Amino acid sequence: MKFTHESIEKNPWLLIVLVTIVVSFGGLVEIVPLFFQKSTTEPIAGLKPYSALRLTGRDVYIREGCYNCHSQMVRPFRAETERYGHYSVAGEFVYDRPFQWGSKRTGPDLARVGGRYSDEWHKTHLNNPRDVVPESNMPNYPWLAENKLVPTDVIPKMRALKLLGHPYSEEEIVAGPAELEGKTEQEALIAYLQGMGTLIKARN
Repeated sequence: MKFTHESIEKNPWLLIVLVTIVVSFGGLVEIVPLFFQKSTTEPIAGLKPYSALRLTGRDVYIREGCYNCHSQMVRPFRAETERYGHYSVAGEFVYDRPFQWGSKRTGPDLARVGGRYSDEWHKTHLNNPRDVVPESNMPNYPWLAENKLVPTDVIPKMRALKLLGHPYSEEEIVAGPAELEGKTEQEALIAYLQGMGTLIKARN
């Protein structure tokens, strides 16, 4: 069979097979090298795995769907960096599973929100966003201040992440529940927010 451009276009099954081969090869060429590139696989200086409290706060963030309105990816454009700060780099997100990059911004990007506001501001904002941002359309999250954390829940999470390569020591895992004792979901979420993007900001 002679393969010509016309014959390939007229044979849908052959076209599907050839497109699949081309896309697969292209994907391998683009993706595989990233696993061996240090800037994408190694953490930036000073980055550590999430503490038990921040890890739990991140789970609350994901559970409540915060990513539906807030991205965590500052793009390398002037309009972005002037508003949010230094653009995002892959080494900041080595310990994020799943990562929270995205393009959805009903609300502002949160990649550099750490330290921008006080804990008290965040508490007020989560209870009723319009108390601090009158034009906000963000929903209220008052139950976070009432829901107590279950300290022992963090142990299997940390053990699972250790299996995936996060450098938790056994001592850190065992001490995790004590960090969560008596804390609320709101406190955990605020701890997570307050740590976002602080390492690169501190270096600028």
